[in-house]
Amino acid sequence: MQTLWEGAGSRWRCISQQMQCLVLSYRGQAPSHILIFAGFESDIARYTLADFPLARCDGRLAGIAPSSPWPLHGRAARLEAFQRRTTMSTTIAGIKIPDSALAKATTEYIRDIESDLLYHHSRRVFLFGALSGERRQLAYNPELLYVGAMFHDLGLVEGHRSDNERFEVDGANAAADFLKPYGLSDDDIEQVWLSIALHTTPGVPQHLRPTVALVTAGVEMDVLGMDYAAFPSVQREAVVHAHPRGEGFKECIICAFADGLRHRPQTTFGNVKTDVLVDQEPGFKPMNFVEVIRQSPWLA
Repeated sequence: MQTLWEGAGSRWRCISQQMQCLVLSYRGQAPSHILIFAGFESDIARYTLADFPLARCDGRLAGIAPSSPWPLHGRAARLEAFQRRTTMSTTIAGIKIPDSALAKATTEYIRDIESDLLYHHSRRVFLFGALSGERRQLAYNPELLYVGAMFHDLGLVEGHRSDNERFEVDGANAAADFLKPYGLSDDDIEQVWLSIALHTTPGVPQHLRPTVALVTAGVEMDVLGMDYAAFPSVQREAVVHAHPRGEGFKECIICAFADGLRHRPQTTFGNVKTDVLVDQEPGFKPMNFVEVIRQSPWLA
């Protein structure tokens, strides 16, 4: 049986990146995490791909070694980390984190489901989106912006991703379902839905309402560095201090995107995530819009 070291291809590429991301994310925490992981890394050649059914590129290593005594991302460990991090100030870079019942429930829900990578990214998206709103003097609703930012990548996460919808739509639908018991108006729920569904559709969100525009602005700043210079260094540093990017964020987030999309590559047609699969999945051939036109059943 072929081992991971013997040509596992793109899957191993992402697992390797994932290990690097985990080491970086645990740097500065309890030394035992690093020692445990170092022992696992040195012994990994014993395992085959079949031994890693839950290995994912989004920074979560739950179940990565089925017989392992090291629950690196068990619920208890995540709860401990969550409790430690929520002691931080509720105001970051001059932006107050919403503290309504809805916002608190959103934080708890997403923190328990998403990896450190996606959780911190989502919080930064809210903060950069809010800072953009302040700079542009937009009258935005912080609570709606917060929910949109926190749910925007949920559709990448196992258990919350479908086989046939775009991941953005999965996240938008999950957010809408989550919001219904809180008595929000249909209009508010639609704003959140659109903010998530359109966050990878360049050129459109900025023409819509502030919740929609600012979720995309936060994503574009954190992932692409768009308008980077418009944020004073003191703001960037405050946001990243509160919610670290880590040393390998760029490659880790690409890997997280790929892991949430490789089972449904057809859903990337016409959007920016096509580039992710071209980069991460050798042999992936994206659909071509021009060819779709030429091969349609119309005679002319």
